Amino acid sequence: MKPVGNYTCTEYRQEMMLLGLKRQLEDPKLPEPDRMRIAERVRELEQQMGMD
Repeated sequence: MKPVGNYTCTEYRQEMMLLGLKRQLEDPKLPEPDRMRIAERVRELEQQMGMD
């Protein structure tokens, strides 16, 4: 993760998107193609945020 310092709107937005996507993945009714697409987006966001 990035060092502690200024917390930008972009970082906040990324965190909220990540939380929303992870919440969607918890839905047992989510079709598999959507689950795979969302999981890929989660991986991309985590990489951008330095969480990988």
